[in-house]
Amino acid sequence: MLSTYKERIIKKLGKVPEEQMPKLYKVIHQITTEFISGAKKPVKRGSLKGLWKGSSIEDSLFFEAISL
Repeated sequence: MLSTYKERIIKKLGKVPEEQMPKLYKVIHQITTEFISGAKKPVKRGSLKGLWKGSSIEDSLFFEAISL
């Protein structure tokens, strides 16, 4: 026997217009993928230190940006 939540979900899905089913499928797929895979570990990013080394900015661009 289905749980009451599954029954409620199936009942709601029965009210969705047929033309909206592709969108609904995508949403359900995303949600179930999140639940099945569990919490993802955050990606550790490398440092950005030294990324701009040797770069220069024209003064006109700098003053234009801060005047906005």
